Amino acid sequence: MAGTSLVSASSEYSDTLLQVCSRLPPCQVTEEDLSQNPQFTKLLLEVSQHMDESGLSVSLRKELDEAEEKLRLQKKAWLRSEVVDRLIHEMLLEYRVKLREPGLTSEDQKFYESLEQCSLVSECSRMLDPTGPVTGEDRPPLLGLKTQDLKGYLPGKQDLLQMRDRLHREIEERLKRKCFSLLCFHQPEANGDSEVLKAAKASRLAATLEDEKRRLCSEKEKHTEMMGLLEKQRSTYPQVLLRCLDLLRTLAVQFRLQSQSETDRSSAQYLETKCTALFLKARMEELQVLTDTYTSEKVEVHGMIRDDLQRDIQVLEQDVQSCRQILNTYEILGPEFEELVKEYTRLKQELQYNKWALKELGKSSF
Repeated sequence: MAGTSLVSASSEYSDTLLQVCSRLPPCQVTEEDLSQNPQFTKLLLEVSQHMDESGLSVSLRKELDEAEEKLRLQKKAWLRSEVVDRLIHEMLLEYRVKLREPGLTSEDQKFYESLEQCSLVSECSRMLDPTGPVTGEDRPPLLGLKTQDLKGYLPGKQDLLQMRDRLHREIEERLKRKCFSLLCFHQPEANGDSEVLKAAKASRLAATLEDEKRRLCSEKEKHTEMMGLLEKQRSTYPQVLLRCLDLLRTLAVQFRLQSQSETDRSSAQYLETKCTALFLKARMEELQVLTDTYTSEKVEVHGMIRDDLQRDIQVLEQDVQSCRQILNTYEILGPEFEELVKEYTRLKQELQYNKWALKELGKSSF
């Protein structure tokens, strides 16, 4: 039991150390390294209390978070003022375009002139700022002018108050139109909604865009990770394919080619046996046809016919032999006998002709 408790305690201790190492900057530390270096493990435990996972100290991280929060607030204030400034410049550009067109009322003209004067004075005041942007040291004023020298170019107090009241309404209206335009661009289905519903959706548009931005960043990280994995697979797959080809080549040489001769020999024996069986079957069919064609009676008759033909052949051979002897005897007599034979043949033909003539004459006399 004691050994089991010690093992479990050691395992929990190792898990704790691994969790601590995971909170530190990226480092490849295994459980074996921690068990083999107890002093290093102790050092990691102490360091993890003063550092975060990015490698910064706790105090420096706190200061960095505060600085980032201040920067965020300053960015927010700058963006707010930049938006208002751009809207004012946009209104002044529209005013300059409207000056070339009829229909501009005196009230509108007075408002835009007061706004343009205030914009110019504000811009000139920023240019006359005596504080240095980098060193913070005082500089001599530009052209010897100060901010108080420009206040005389501002419109009257009454005109300024009227311009300010209308400017608030104009900026609010323009911001609302731009927000609705951005909402309809992001959500085209909101074109047919009422202004109240559009305002409600526009109030949630920033959070929606922020969520989409985070999701897009997450997808980009996943895409980058997948591209890295794809590149690894592209470099790994050819090597795996080459190893597979080597294995297939080895298998083909060791097994396929060695057994091919045996397969061919077996195939040749099979074909030879099959051909012999086909020849025997053809011979058997031939014998069967002969057996069905020639019965015992037919064979007996054929034997009798053959015996008669043999006897006739023997008789003819004897006649041929006797004729040859007679011819040999006639050949001994010489050429004079040949002339007698020719004469005998001629006389025999004339005799046959005369017999035929007499026969014809006898037919005609009747």
